[in-house]
Amino acid sequence: MFNIKKNLSLNRRTMLKASGIVLALPLLEAMCPTLTYALDKTGTHLSPQRFVGILTNQGIMPELFFPKQAGIDYDTTPYLDLLKDQRKNFTAFSGVSLPGVDGGHASERCFLTGAPGASRASFRNTVSLDQVMAEQIGGDTRFSTLALMAGSEKSSISYTRSGAMIPPVANPAELYQQLFIENNAEAKLAAHERLKQDRSLLDTLRTRRDSLEKSVTPSDRQQLDQYFTAIRDLEKRLVTSKSWIDRPKPKTTHKKPEKINDHNQLISHTKVMFSLIRLALETDSTRVVTMMINPTSTTPREVPGVNSNVHEMTHHGNRENVVAELRKVEEAQFKELAIFLNGLNSVPQDGVTLLDRTSVLYGTNMGSANAHSTDNTPVLLAGGGFKHQGHLAFDRKKNYPLSNLYVSLLHHMGITADRFASGTGTMQGFTK
Repeated sequence: MFNIKKNLSLNRRTMLKASGIVLALPLLEAMCPTLTYALDKTGTHLSPQRFVGILTNQGIMPELFFPKQAGIDYDTTPYLDLLKDQRKNFTAFSGVSLPGVDGGHASERCFLTGAPGASRASFRNTVSLDQVMAEQIGGDTRFSTLALMAGSEKSSISYTRSGAMIPPVANPAELYQQLFIENNAEAKLAAHERLKQDRSLLDTLRTRRDSLEKSVTPSDRQQLDQYFTAIRDLEKRLVTSKSWIDRPKPKTTHKKPEKINDHNQLISHTKVMFSLIRLALETDSTRVVTMMINPTSTTPREVPGVNSNVHEMTHHGNRENVVAELRKVEEAQFKELAIFLNGLNSVPQDGVTLLDRTSVLYGTNMGSANAHSTDNTPVLLAGGGFKHQGHLAFDRKKNYPLSNLYVSLLHHMGITADRFASGTGTMQGFTK
């Protein structure tokens, strides 16, 4: 929260209310698909580009992920072999990390922001990649973005421009409701009223800006500028959201899923959320999705042979029995990723597939959860119509900025950007 003096006209309670609006806004109701299409060089319509960012926050054992050879003809690894059906449609990266991002487990907050210094008590996060995308293209769909999670300890990888985490949807039934169940007249009226109240509050905050800036320190003034930048973005979203409330939602034959009450059902939870992401993309309800897979406090006994807590297993100390058990969990996660990618690849889209039009980023924030290191992080990118490289290898001791890939992804979504976080250009060796 900002360091606002007590004698200012904007009190802490009002600021907290406004922060609540910032957090809740990406999950506003309404809306139906209104497709906007790009054209290729021949003038043929192309379905829009999408982005899905997925973090598994307890690491990926690097020795089971990274190939030894670079390029398309690499010898496969145990984890990448599980994705063999889409081998030509993904690139695995080695020797990459986010410069300045540290803090072990705390680095999960920075996976899509690239903000350095997560270990510092004074750490303040920045905007995440998905939210930059949503600001530019989010108005074309029912939801500008969806922040989701599976597992335990409710958290997301999506952050506003003010550095606030966007609370995720973890309940599959709730997500299905938002995507496909039509609101009654009373609910629509309430949605209009909420938007009216939110707009009124934003108007009040904006009119008080000048008096606030005269009363605060230079440091506070910088923070307020960031805060009011977020407010301007919110005002734009409010205008867009109002137009969607009375439009019908898309129809689906997919059965409404049950709420998952046991967070130990990590794999089942991941499976159903992946299936709903596919439906959300297929119906063009959104074009930007993030998902946190959080096994921290789980004991996924649904995976045969697993009886231990995942976080405890990640501190395996190279004990063979613990490594073997953890491998079962991570393999189960990669199998679900394979099903998700195969599903996207089965949906036709203007002569290609939904996978060809969706960039799926999958990775972790730690290169070794056992050591809490944040260098040489296992990451792959699938789909998106890129010219995939198989295994794109960089220096594992002097890492290449993963944030440069984020610049490439922004360009791929049609967003002009010279840099993102520590990324100052597009990724070397990776092209459309």
